[in-house]
Amino acid sequence: MIKKNKKELIPRLKLYFNEQLRQSLMKQFGYKNEYQVPELVKIVINVGVGEAVGDQKILEVVKSDMAKITGQAPVYTKAKRPISNFKIRKGMAIGVKLTLRGSRMYEFFDRFVNFAAPRIRDFRGFRRDSFDGRGCYNLGLTEQTIFPEIEYDKVKKVFGMDIAIVTTAKKDEDALALLEGLGLPFAREK
Repeated sequence: MIKKNKKELIPRLKLYFNEQLRQSLMKQFGYKNEYQVPELVKIVINVGVGEAVGDQKILEVVKSDMAKITGQAPVYTKAKRPISNFKIRKGMAIGVKLTLRGSRMYEFFDRFVNFAAPRIRDFRGFRRDSFDGRGCYNLGLTEQTIFPEIEYDKVKKVFGMDIAIVTTAKKDEDALALLEGLGLPFAREK
């Protein structure tokens, strides 16, 4: 983090985007206005906990681990309708989610790219075909222990998560160039 003034700290990745990457993307895609350059809007992290049906205490463990990873408290997601085969009632808490914006989003993305992603087992890069057609990228993780904030010895429940990276890009190629520029490691094309 770099100090802008006495009160506000600017994340390193946001500063890099504003000073270098924005100009690079303008030249690469031929944008005439800097507001046409795609940028990150938000990062949404979702964890579904199926075992919460039998034991609601598991949700507290997941919620505390998510708060350690992101620096922000998640909210519970509740079932919209009852499903008798899974013993789920309407309104029952079955997961947690949170939305990161602004400085927290850039800090989380920086830590995810530089510290967590290299710790994924047998990691060869993220898939290039996980864009949704409108510039947003979705990926899934199988365990939270890749984050350095989680102490492996104190893990009570191993859980995975879905991460949605939302950008202002209109096309997937623009979003791919933005995420590659920010350092997200993609797998090589075959």
